[in-house]
Amino acid sequence: MPILECVPNFSEGRDKSKIEQILHYVRAAAEVDVLDLHSDPDHNRSVLTMTGESEHVVNAAFALTEKAAELININKHTGVHPFIGAVDVIPFIPVKGTTMAHASKAAVDVSMRIWNELKIPIYLYGEASFIPHRSNLANVRRGGLKVLREEIETEERHPDIGDPKLHPRAGAVAVGARNFLIAFNVNLDSKDLALAKEIAKSIREKHGGLAGVKALGVPLESRGGIVQVTVNITDHQETSIKDVFNSIRSKAKARGVQVLESELVGLIPEDAAFPHMDKYLKLKEFDESKILTIPGNP
Repeated sequence: MPILECVPNFSEGRDKSKIEQILHYVRAAAEVDVLDLHSDPDHNRSVLTMTGESEHVVNAAFALTEKAAELININKHTGVHPFIGAVDVIPFIPVKGTTMAHASKAAVDVSMRIWNELKIPIYLYGEASFIPHRSNLANVRRGGLKVLREEIETEERHPDIGDPKLHPRAGAVAVGARNFLIAFNVNLDSKDLALAKEIAKSIREKHGGLAGVKALGVPLESRGGIVQVTVNITDHQETSIKDVFNSIRSKAKARGVQVLESELVGLIPEDAAFPHMDKYLKLKEFDESKILTIPGNP
């Protein structure tokens, strides 16, 4: 059976009632396997991981967007994570019996439906991008909602699908196709935000750091102001999660700071895991369900 993974990120990580309503709506709309839901109050963001046949995953992604647009007013949103919409990103990932072309088609299919039925403008990124520089999600989300609101009518920031005008409550959505991405947060025993930002910058690929790594330094007010290095690993074959952890730990230790703990946001592919990784990485709330295993996958 051909399987796609879809990992929508929506801009609510604090209101449990809204999160549960969105999850219930997704499950009622389509036959998908909901594998994980990670909600974070400081990022004010939830990440849902689901798999299924292409048609079902597209239906579920649309349902999530429809409900989130109803419940979330992006104009009132606050959080340390960059965002442009009530549903910020919807990536599709080929998992079993599918190709990147299938994932890209799913991205375009749900995008057309979101625009036609909900009137939320769409930016396509990753392998689904229409415009080369938009393959990088950071370029799509540059400046966040505030800057996009000011620039959306300029030719450079026109949506790929839809009119150059933000939805009044839901903003815009970035929809894409990509390979596996590991979202990984490392919490430091420090309130020094400058240090977290310095470490994040030093490990970013675009600043000469680790290949395939994007990172930010952010404060965690819910944890008394300790700081976090939040990381996306876009190519775990090139740079492993252990490589990232070792680099952050080493750079923090050089400044007299220890790693408190780390966490995975969503799932990791089976070939990215390693024995005793929970203890090595100081992972909190880790179990085997955080590893994406697809029976019979070549």
